[in-house]
Amino acid sequence: MTINQNIQAKQESDEIDLGKLFGILLDNRWSIIALTFLFAIVGVIYALLATPVYKADALIQVEQKNSGMPALGEMGELFASESSSSTEIEIIKSRMILGKTVDKLNLTTVATPNYLPVIGKGLARIQGVSNRVEISRFDIPKYIDAPVFTLTVVDAETGEYELVDTNERIVLNGKVGEIAQEGEFTLFVSSISAEANDSFTVVKRSRLDAIQSLQKNLSVSERGKQTGILQLSYEGEERADIEEILNDISQNYFLQNVARNSAEAENSLAFLRTHLPDIKTELTASEDMLNQFRQENESIDLGLEAKSTLDVMVKLEAQLNELTFKESEISQRFTKEHPAYIALLDKRQTLLGERDRLNRQVQKLPKTQREVLRLTRDVEVNQQIYVQLLNKVQELNIMKASTVGNVRILDVAQSYTRAVKPKKSLIVVLATLLGGMLAVAIALLRAAFHRGVENPDEIESIGLPVYASVPMSDWQIELEKKQKSKKQLTVEDTLLAVSNPADLSIEALRSLRTSLHFAMMEAKNNILMISGPSPGIGKSFVSANMAAVVAKSGSKVLVIDADMRKGRMEKQMAVSHKPGLSDFLSGQTNIESLLKQPGVEGLDFIGRGDVPPNPSELLMHPRFKELMDWASKNYDIVIVDTPPILAVTDPAIVGAHAGTTLLVGRFGQNAVKEIEITKQRFEQNGIEVKGFILNAVVRKASSYYGGNYGYYNYSYESQK
Repeated sequence: MTINQNIQAKQESDEIDLGKLFGILLDNRWSIIALTFLFAIVGVIYALLATPVYKADALIQVEQKNSGMPALGEMGELFASESSSSTEIEIIKSRMILGKTVDKLNLTTVATPNYLPVIGKGLARIQGVSNRVEISRFDIPKYIDAPVFTLTVVDAETGEYELVDTNERIVLNGKVGEIAQEGEFTLFVSSISAEANDSFTVVKRSRLDAIQSLQKNLSVSERGKQTGILQLSYEGEERADIEEILNDISQNYFLQNVARNSAEAENSLAFLRTHLPDIKTELTASEDMLNQFRQENESIDLGLEAKSTLDVMVKLEAQLNELTFKESEISQRFTKEHPAYIALLDKRQTLLGERDRLNRQVQKLPKTQREVLRLTRDVEVNQQIYVQLLNKVQELNIMKASTVGNVRILDVAQSYTRAVKPKKSLIVVLATLLGGMLAVAIALLRAAFHRGVENPDEIESIGLPVYASVPMSDWQIELEKKQKSKKQLTVEDTLLAVSNPADLSIEALRSLRTSLHFAMMEAKNNILMISGPSPGIGKSFVSANMAAVVAKSGSKVLVIDADMRKGRMEKQMAVSHKPGLSDFLSGQTNIESLLKQPGVEGLDFIGRGDVPPNPSELLMHPRFKELMDWASKNYDIVIVDTPPILAVTDPAIVGAHAGTTLLVGRFGQNAVKEIEITKQRFEQNGIEVKGFILNAVVRKASSYYGGNYGYYNYSYESQK
């Protein structure tokens, strides 16, 4: 083979035969349809029995504005609260918010009704059965590792129940509406909707597990970019429960936002209230000192220069005091490295420098005026500070009272009337598609891993000509069924060539008869051996029916069942297997006593006889050659049916006496490699295999669309 031929052969092997693939799917159409239908049914059942999951949603607006009253100016700006939507989303899903909902609604206790496994819950829902229990309080000891209990209704009318643990030990006996307590166990059941002997599984989970369950089912997203509108969604099986949970989460978030905005004003109020008594004390003391000094010095008045200096110094002290208030407030929000904090400190240093300059200027005044000026300054400064503190306290009280937060609940939680899960139509469609794809994949995989011969070209590629392709006979299948139920059998009940001569299988054997006539013209004798690679491929069927076909053409035919191990050809001939070949080879009888007439003119049969312990040794006895020579002289054709050569060596012994050897293989069962090894085994024993018979051929779309030839359905009608 040239390089170009090799490349061409490789390209052909790599090509995908779409026609053959289509044929494979047609061949497996019923299994594909059945599996697809099965998946569709499963999808429908699941869609009907699956518990519906509902969805509730709520809308919250997060405003970016200053908390408090805008009229307060700089004071209000100190409490400005702006945050992004992503921050608010994380706050909503935090344990701080969800934990309050868990505590309020007692979500650490989960009670579920017990139904049949898998389908029970769905069947109960379809039948309208809705068992439900409401537990308001459930306390258990901390040392319990598996907090799973079973609550069983004892009396539905009185509401009596019992609670047992995993060890079937009764923990509590109680009644609906009453607290049941036993040791460290405490249970309060608000209501039960169930019949007597119905049970519930009660699980006491940790607070963290309950919060994580809320986080899993809660979805928070912003509607539109930078809108500040947050949509809260929660999914669950009970519509009323999910609405209650979502409303509580929304309310908790709203209240914490208000509390957070008013917390800063409360902190400033606390600071001012702690300093107010001290300033009042200082003011009283400075006033007393000024009055005492004036009485002692007969009410000295200040000059114009001193009054002017006093006014400036009072203003400076007021500004310094204002900066002190601002520093106490700004230190709660920023560090000393923040630009606003740095600017405040710089302004303070400037004012302190100016105050020092004025103090030096005051030192130039007379002593009496200096003292009056100092005392007067202390009184006015303390008075101004005290008034300023009172004003700040009032402003903060107003701000705290008017704080509403920057969060507003737009829509309270409402659940959809239709379940969001499962999507029944989608499930059915997906299940059907999955079943179809799986069925197609299985069909293609089976075809890919199937190594049985289905194309005569594959056999001829190993140098073995195919003499005939014998179709699978439905009539033969019916005959085999009758043989099992019928005791007295005739050749018409067992041999297809007699029962239905017009069958396509018999037509194929007639074609084989013609091919054999020319093939055996060059053979050393008229003995035909039929063998194969494995058992169960139909060698006996081919041998018996081909013998009947040849006999009907006027030839004298002898059929020998040489399979002395598992031969059963006497069933097709409707005769006894004794005496047979093994009896003659062991010297127990003569040739004439072996012959049996199945009822077809010109056809004789020799059965296998009793099963011997040494079939191969008997076949090597000279009596077998004697039998073959006698049969060759007295019959036009002798057909010898042998066991498979890959199993035993008997065919190699028989083949030495046969002039023609044919192999039989079953369609879709014997692999090409298996047939090739069979051919090699005969050749190693000096036996030439003349040809091959492909038996039980089934018309397949994969062979038709793949370009392989089949057999023609052209025969005359026959009466069954």
